[in-house]
Amino acid sequence: MTPRNPTRPRLRNIGIIAHIDAGKTTLTERILYYSGRTHKLGEVHDGEAVMDYLPEEQDRGITIMSAVITCEWRGAEVNIIDTPGHVDFTMEVERSLRVLDGAVGVFCAVGGVQPQSETVWRQADRHRVPKLVFVNKMDRTGADFDKVLRELRDKLSARPLVITRPVGREDGFSGVIDLLAMKCCTWSEDSLGAEMLEGPVPEDLREEAGRERRELIETLADCDDDVMEGYLADEDMDVPRLKAGIRRATIALRLVPVFAGAALRNKGVQPLLDGVVDYLPAPEDLPAVEALDPKGRPVAVSPDEKAPLAALVFKIQMMEQGRKLSYVRVYSGSMKEGDEVWNTRMRRKDKISRLFRLSAAKRERTDRAAAGDIVGVAGLRSAVTGDTVCSEGRVLLLETIQAAEPVISVAVEPESSTDGPRLVEALTRVAEEDPTFKIKQDPDTGQTVISGMGELHLDVLIHRLGREHGVHPRVGRPQVVHRETIQAEAAGEGSFAKPSGAGSRAARAKVTVRPLARGAGLKAENLVPTDRPWPRALTEAAFDTVKDGLGTGPLLGYPMLDLEARLAELDLGEGGADEPTVRIAAAQALRLALNAASPALMEPVMRLEVTCPEESVGDIMGELALRQGRVEDVQSLPAGFTVISATAPLSDLFGYSTAVRSQTQGRGSFLMTFSRFDVVERKGQQRA
Repeated sequence: MTPRNPTRPRLRNIGIIAHIDAGKTTLTERILYYSGRTHKLGEVHDGEAVMDYLPEEQDRGITIMSAVITCEWRGAEVNIIDTPGHVDFTMEVERSLRVLDGAVGVFCAVGGVQPQSETVWRQADRHRVPKLVFVNKMDRTGADFDKVLRELRDKLSARPLVITRPVGREDGFSGVIDLLAMKCCTWSEDSLGAEMLEGPVPEDLREEAGRERRELIETLADCDDDVMEGYLADEDMDVPRLKAGIRRATIALRLVPVFAGAALRNKGVQPLLDGVVDYLPAPEDLPAVEALDPKGRPVAVSPDEKAPLAALVFKIQMMEQGRKLSYVRVYSGSMKEGDEVWNTRMRRKDKISRLFRLSAAKRERTDRAAAGDIVGVAGLRSAVTGDTVCSEGRVLLLETIQAAEPVISVAVEPESSTDGPRLVEALTRVAEEDPTFKIKQDPDTGQTVISGMGELHLDVLIHRLGREHGVHPRVGRPQVVHRETIQAEAAGEGSFAKPSGAGSRAARAKVTVRPLARGAGLKAENLVPTDRPWPRALTEAAFDTVKDGLGTGPLLGYPMLDLEARLAELDLGEGGADEPTVRIAAAQALRLALNAASPALMEPVMRLEVTCPEESVGDIMGELALRQGRVEDVQSLPAGFTVISATAPLSDLFGYSTAVRSQTQGRGSFLMTFSRFDVVERKGQQRA
């Protein structure tokens, strides 16, 4: 049995995840205030939120960088990561979820399950992170708690379990009913919500609350054996027994406990905090993390402080004087200042010079970190996002963190020739922090081209260049990042011969290619039999050439997507062949096959969700049609608003925010998320 660490049962590592403007940061600020971590309520709209400490976050009123802070609640130590909601910064969510043990999904009671909330929920599902739900903004016009529950089931395939249900809604929202304890919770306005008042369930709601409590028990019995036994035996279900069952079902990903509230109005936060402690796991409650040893064999890494060190670097941040701070999740063992640790990727040792407890913008020195901790580490000079650091005596490789591919690029130039080196240095530092930010030199123009996840992403990074590094480059117009694919099956044969002494070395290769479905990526297969009368290394060299060749398309040299290439044949001349000969033959065969397979350019296609007044629907749809958009769904919202779901090529969406504001008199908004790379047929133009 995997050894457990009995010393950290009261530790919780949680993330706050949601769609933009669902109220994640506002909720986090309340959690910090009510837990005593802060002594003033920080407000996003005032630019005073503790967690949104970057000037760019305060100016825009959104979260850009995930921030870590620790608080205490009911004797539990809670590490909180507040993540961004905007799609351009989805990497911050991805790397946070990779190291968390639990998450709180925040959903707007009006907007429900919106596109980015669906995206981050799927990310959490992929990492098998247990979750709670907080239905926020119950005081807003159009708030509908039951609609959010339906969308959790229908859109996210979740099984919600209501723990606290709202009393009233919109202007009439006054508190919540705790269905486990059958009590009504309200909050004192004078205490800014810090004082929670408990009383009996209102007379007119008792029958409904009793029915919902019975439904809660029935749902829980269907997911937990102990509760099922008690239910079938008609035993009295006390609150501790129900809570234990909810905890087991939540950690097993069978249920999602749901809480209601209005964070901005200081209502509903304390029951949610109780839920974090009662239902989300400590590190020891989860299965051991799997790593690989140097021979590629799986190794179970348990949260045991006495085991050898195994930790993951999930974020890099530059400190003063260009020093690097690595955000690290410790999975087993411990580390302290002065320790030497092994970087598995770099195969080198680094020395820990400082350890920090993280508190958003602030750092507090600590002398030790142990299994389950999330800390900042100075001294890991060679570390990048996704690196494993471990004990040299037990080398391990934890699963790394995959970064999404950029979809938009701009050219940048220094203001003067003397600023060139400073610009390159600043860009390099920013790229170390952000794996979705890429830099390359255009070989034809000599320009520096930077790529990112969207216009906002690049705008924020360019602003940071000026603020943090004193570099203010000239910026070109945005250009989309393309890919290439094929639209037909084809084959190509290549051959190459060169003189060698009295004879010659020659090789002939045949490569076949065929298109795959969108999103399938790249596949390569070696069909050459292993019993050929030449060294296997020559066949492997030809096959490697085919695989590597898919990184450069035949049209404009962009990487290729959604196709399969096969090395179908390889023959050597009578005088044999060497590695360069077979590589040249294979490269020629691949190029001929690709050129014959109807190659085509692919563009990023984005998913749009436009929220607008009903009277603007016609204008919005007309604008989408002009921008090559395809409307997929139209839904009515309360208060006379409509949501239009559509897809459109990214290259046609530059400046779209201005068009939406103009056509809706400033009342409309939209969210854009990456959907796929695809071949786009322009009006009046046939596909290639």
